[in-house]
Amino acid sequence: MSDLTTTPSPTTSRNPWLRTTERWMVTFIGFPLGGLVAELVAGPVDSSRAALVGGLITGLFVGLAQWWGIGRGGPAVRQWIAATAIALMVGLGVGATAVGFSTSLRALVIQGAICGLAVGAAQAFVLRARLGRPALAWPPALAAIWAIGWAVTTLFGVQVDQQFTVFGSSGALVVTALTAVLPLMINCREESAS
Repeated sequence: MSDLTTTPSPTTSRNPWLRTTERWMVTFIGFPLGGLVAELVAGPVDSSRAALVGGLITGLFVGLAQWWGIGRGGPAVRQWIAATAIALMVGLGVGATAVGFSTSLRALVIQGAICGLAVGAAQAFVLRARLGRPALAWPPALAAIWAIGWAVTTLFGVQVDQQFTVFGSSGALVVTALTAVLPLMINCREESAS
């Protein structure tokens, strides 16, 4: 005789916060993938032109991955990707130029902070309608987190002297974990609004 009782499947019984975090963690791949494509197209970040082109390309990949990671409650795809790509283009152009295209730990932390601040400001602008005042904390938080990403990549022994557009996978994993609060906040607001 068959059992007529049903048990919830693992995917429906799991905590939605855990599902959101798991989905977000996959987005780390946007950083190294975007960096690789940018390196193939623009070369090393050793000039303002390479920084601008490389930042735009990397930002497209990061923006697309993050938009997917946020899920259905997130901002419009074009807004998020455009904001991330243009901001990383500007941030990398300014940041790399400000440090003279140096790849020392100090220089990359400064460059990362500038890039994170630019990306954070653009993303906060897109998020302001969904998050309200908490969106104002995103630019300084992202500046600190991206600086940490470069520090982790450098300290892990990645060959940063090759002048990449963005930190490597080790830094990307740390940055993605530290920014997992974003999709949680967005989805929490969506759930409380419905």
